[in-house]
Amino acid sequence: MYRGYAENCGWQVKVLHEAKTDLGGYKEASFEIHGKDVYQRLRFETGVHRVQRIPHTEKSGRIHTSTASVAILPIRKKHTFVLNPADLDMEFSRAGGAGGQNVNKVETAVRIVHRPTGIEARSQAERSQATNREKAMTVLMAKLDAAQEEREAATHAAARKEQIGTADRSEKIRTYNFPQDRITDHRLKESWSNIPKVMQGALGPILDSLSAA
Repeated sequence: MYRGYAENCGWQVKVLHEAKTDLGGYKEASFEIHGKDVYQRLRFETGVHRVQRIPHTEKSGRIHTSTASVAILPIRKKHTFVLNPADLDMEFSRAGGAGGQNVNKVETAVRIVHRPTGIEARSQAERSQATNREKAMTVLMAKLDAAQEEREAATHAAARKEQIGTADRSEKIRTYNFPQDRITDHRLKESWSNIPKVMQGALGPILDSLSAA
């Protein structure tokens, strides 16, 4: 959905890390998106997205409910979080997947863990270990900045309740009901139809309503 929307906007999308399931879905994925007003347009997508659907494997037609947690993190030049390099653990592994001849022979994939918080970041998109390390550090700092801001925002919770969502990743913000072809944003109490089109990237009307609110 986000990749389709980004392509519609003419933005550049790069997959930094992805872990797929045996059924072709995603366990997790990290994308880097560059373009005009990317963060301004996508910032309100942070939160829990609930999906109600009848899977192909469901024989009795029962509706299954699942969730996906989304975090939109801006890449900043100045960081709010002060990092101690000694708090980092770094792991290297083979990237795997499609690529050049060296992709499975050289340990280019990078995973960095910030021990005090347990927050981690990965990058496997680049062929160079150094470049992947740089990408992973960029994502890690964005996550640490966001966590710091969430902690600070908790002290002003009353004021934030008047805003449109708290950017809290545990907050359920939207439901995609496939059998009824209905998308409901719980912050706006507004609904849209044509889920297949939205899944292909037609997010514009939803994001317009969020920006207006």
